[in-house]
Amino acid sequence: MKKEIVTKVIRQMLPQLDNAQLKLLKETLERVLSLYTVASMQASHDDCANNDDNSVIVGKFVTAKRIEGCSEKTLKYYQTTIETLLSAIGKTAIEISTEDLRTYLTEYQQRNQSSRVTIDNIRRILSSFFSWLEDEDYIVKSPVRRIHKVKTAKNVKETFSDEDLEKMRDGCSDIRDLAMIDLLASTGMRVGELVLLNRTDIDFNERECVVFGKGNKERVVYFDAKAKLHLQQYLASRTDDDPALFVTLRAPHERIKIGGIEHRFREIGKKLSISKVHPHKFRRTLATMAIDKGMPIEQLQQLLGHQKIDTTLHYAMVKQSNVKAAHRKYIG
Repeated sequence: MKKEIVTKVIRQMLPQLDNAQLKLLKETLERVLSLYTVASMQASHDDCANNDDNSVIVGKFVTAKRIEGCSEKTLKYYQTTIETLLSAIGKTAIEISTEDLRTYLTEYQQRNQSSRVTIDNIRRILSSFFSWLEDEDYIVKSPVRRIHKVKTAKNVKETFSDEDLEKMRDGCSDIRDLAMIDLLASTGMRVGELVLLNRTDIDFNERECVVFGKGNKERVVYFDAKAKLHLQQYLASRTDDDPALFVTLRAPHERIKIGGIEHRFREIGKKLSISKVHPHKFRRTLATMAIDKGMPIEQLQQLLGHQKIDTTLHYAMVKQSNVKAAHRKYIG
């Protein structure tokens, strides 16, 4: 209870005092309150207020992230993660301590048998939330500051070999699937960007198209001659008037969804005995191939639509054979 009083007083004084003064005030309050016994007179009322405070604060945070350009899917993930935490700890967001968070993350991992990657994802979301609380003067200091990044094993993600790509092209029973494979393989676009494309978005003369990536950011991607020919053949074979670039094979031939593409690719992989055939693997394959052939990382970042270059490096797995060749060239 004493800690809650200190926290509330400090919060009220945030706009009036600097950090040194706030620290002195905090120490003084803790010293004085240690001489007294403090009891809550309105526990049930405070619990209701806590819930209301949390709802308002989380709502404001989500609104701030929406303005920054986060997708609705990301916002939902943020909100659910934060609300789960607040419900489990049972405090207002401004009262939560570093120890509360450590205990929560430890128990969450044990209860759900979660991987280190999952726990670090939660930590990053909480860091964003509490840093926002600090910036907005709800709290003096984010309790996540002393919770460091969770160390995770760096697994080399699989990519398609040249043989895999050719096997998939040869194994396609429908021109639509062939066009999708060629477009994903040559542009490196996200599957979410692919399903939003319309026929009119394709510039066959320049072999390029405009896609809308995360946060509704617009960028140009480029496709090769093979993709151009197969796209033209696919569009020429269509009898529907749907504006979507790719539609379902069955009537009424509506815009295909992400789940439909993923299911189709799994079937292709199973039929051809190629492991883990999914849309995102084409993106990772293009990134790795581009790095191996010497594309500057800044240009690849632009091509993939990454805000941070670290993300691009994460996607691009440099082959060990190239590292060996570079060592011989530059060092030995």
